[in-house]
Amino acid sequence: MNDIIITVDNVHKSYLMGREAVPALRGVSIAVGRGEMLCLMGPSGSGKTTLLNLLGGLDSPGRGHIIIDEANIVAMKEEEIARLRLRKLGFIFQTFNLLNNFTAFENVEAPMVLAGRLKRKERKERAALLLEQVGLADRMDHYPSELSGGQQQRVAVARALANDPPIIIGDEITGDLDSQTGFEVMGLIRRLNQEQTKTVIFVTHDPRMADFADRTVHMLDGVISEEKIKNGKGTEND
Repeated sequence: MNDIIITVDNVHKSYLMGREAVPALRGVSIAVGRGEMLCLMGPSGSGKTTLLNLLGGLDSPGRGHIIIDEANIVAMKEEEIARLRLRKLGFIFQTFNLLNNFTAFENVEAPMVLAGRLKRKERKERAALLLEQVGLADRMDHYPSELSGGQQQRVAVARALANDPPIIIGDEITGDLDSQTGFEVMGLIRRLNQEQTKTVIFVTHDPRMADFADRTVHMLDGVISEEKIKNGKGTEND
C-alpha cells in the first residue's frame, strides 16, 4: 500500500437515545493509503456515516485516535480542526450543498476566499481551471437553479478541490443522480483521484459505484465485517 495518510485506531462512538447510550462504532481500526480510493458500505445503522463524519472532523469519537496526515485530530481544539478541514479535506455531499445565490464560479471560489492563501487573480484563475476540468467551462456564470443535478454535482467536485486538499470525502455522491449521470460523476472523481493522487473516501449504497474504488470496506453493527480489494479478493475481519 502507499504511505498511510489516515489511521483510525480502536475508535468507539456512542449516541444517547434518551438515557441509553447506543454504540455506533465499536473498536474500528483502519488505515488508508495516500492516493487510495476507498468505499464504505453497509446497511443503515452499520456505522459507515458515523465513521465518515469522524474522518471529516465533523464529530469526535468517544475513545480511540484518528490521525490525518500526521495530525491527531482527537487532540485538536475545534478551531484547529476547522483549519484542517479547510486545508486538508474536500467534501462532496449527496444534495450538493451549493450556495443558491452564488454562481458556479463563486461557489468554487468561496473556499479559497475562506482559506485566504491566494490573491484575487490566482483565485479566479484556479476557479476557472477547476470548472474547466469538470467540464463546466461554459456554465461558470450559471446559478445552481440553472444547472442539472449532474452539473451541480460537478460544481461540488470542483469546489471540493478548490484548496487542493489531499483528501476528498463523499457522502452518497451519486444518491440524487440518475444512473448514467452517477457513472459520469464517479468516473470524473476516479480520474481526479488517479491524475492528482487525491485520497478519496466515500459512502454509497450502490455496488456499481463501489466498483470505482480500490478497496471496499463493509460495515455491520459498528464494526468492519469485510474488506474487498479491486482484484476481487476479500478478507474477513473478526
